[in-house]
Amino acid sequence: MKPPWFSENILRDHVALVTGGGTGITGGVARAMAAAGASVALVSRRMEHLEPAAQAINDEGGQALAVAGDVREPEQIEVAIASTIERFGKIDILVNGAAGNFLCPADQLSPNGFGTVVDIDLKGTFNMCRAAFAQLREHRGQILNISATLHYLGTPQQLHVSAAKAGVDALTRNLAVEWGRHGIRVNAIAPGPIEDTEGMKRLVPEPIKQKLRERVPLGRFGLIEDIANAAVFLCSGAASYINGAVLVVDGGHCLAANRLV
Repeated sequence: MKPPWFSENILRDHVALVTGGGTGITGGVARAMAAAGASVALVSRRMEHLEPAAQAINDEGGQALAVAGDVREPEQIEVAIASTIERFGKIDILVNGAAGNFLCPADQLSPNGFGTVVDIDLKGTFNMCRAAFAQLREHRGQILNISATLHYLGTPQQLHVSAAKAGVDALTRNLAVEWGRHGIRVNAIAPGPIEDTEGMKRLVPEPIKQKLRERVPLGRFGLIEDIANAAVFLCSGAASYINGAVLVVDGGHCLAANRLV
């Protein structure tokens, strides 16, 4: 379905490689980009998630390719990039959405658990950016990183994810400065609580969910389509002078979360 907020085919002739693109937020981003006219390559470790997602896009008249690949493994990344170029001819949008998460108090968090999340969220984002650099430079492309708001105030049992996403924000700003001279824009979206995600269902108990909702000034949780709409905007010509931004999409939650009333 075409996004109702944008001109038809606003991303026509673009090719987006989306990590974690089979499910969740980045699955929604991939669908929205395809609906906006982009060809999309969906990259994740599990083909059982990717193939149905790609097929659904193709059935709607879009162009999608499913490629298995682990963002922690440079060799697999190179295969994913080569497969995308072979199918679509180029890459000019990179969306980094592969992520890992679980609840764990800091005093019980193992070095392996901490490192695994950092490896996927932060190092995986760097790995993808570095591997796609030549294509992005050639086509004056752009990078969109999916971050979070967890580290703005501190979130219990989310030390590992908060640290990784803080690193993603720093990576976003640094690459925006270094690679801007090549015509590469680098931005990020920091979603707040998004209701229709597996993470919200799995990580947030119902009593906490109600309290969390009450602290969102807009009075509701976000939806995947809210993030997808922001992604299409940032990757379109309408945002051609936005570089190094971390766009918070949370209904005002992080501004109000530290208030007592």
